[in-house]
Amino acid sequence: MNILISKTLSKADPSQVDGLSRFFKTGPGQYGEGDKFLGIKVPVTRGVVGESWKEVGFPDLEECLASEYHEIRLAGLLALVKIFSSARRDIDLRRSCVDFYLAHTDRINNWDLVDLSCYPLLGEWLLDKDRSLLYDLARNGKTIWEQRIGIVSTMTFVRHNQIEDTFAIADILLHHPHDLIQKAVGWLLREAGKKDKAALVAFLEPRYRSMPRTMLRYAIEKFPEGERKRYMMSS
Repeated sequence: MNILISKTLSKADPSQVDGLSRFFKTGPGQYGEGDKFLGIKVPVTRGVVGESWKEVGFPDLEECLASEYHEIRLAGLLALVKIFSSARRDIDLRRSCVDFYLAHTDRINNWDLVDLSCYPLLGEWLLDKDRSLLYDLARNGKTIWEQRIGIVSTMTFVRHNQIEDTFAIADILLHHPHDLIQKAVGWLLREAGKKDKAALVAFLEPRYRSMPRTMLRYAIEKFPEGERKRYMMSS
């Protein structure tokens, strides 16, 4: 029995299904088209994972990631992050977690699945390694979710005051047409700017007139009102 799946199923709340389906845009032609929900909020899923992850192996995670239910895929990803994070001295296990993650990006197919898994796992793994993988995902990702992994994984670097990759990958995605990439890039630019506002301004000055307004708005969210207006009125 897959304890992670059985415990997640036990938390299903049909009254929440319609709201979550709308929130994650599962209608025809929307980015989450066809995804199915059990009606479980993220804190509840985290609770299930906290109780169960030590009893879960890679075959169980494989089964979770194959699920049609969004929350079960999320539970699998959060358990994978837990396994990775707990294995600080087991490099082989950590590498296996990363390899598993990268082999299943086709199942990491909504923004929350990306954002709650990529930087505590992939970003953490790459903190002391070559980061060209993230550049490849941003440039050549087969889906917007792989491209989003490319930029959001840099959150770990930002938290360690390493902001150069965030700016470089943001430049790759600067004119991306999808708002979920625009929002992610703007968000990471904003976080980098918290560490070094001058560096963010230097990035924006030659670019802000041509970058998507959504991206710009997110990037300058913490600027004083007068500065925000100047950027937005000039873009």
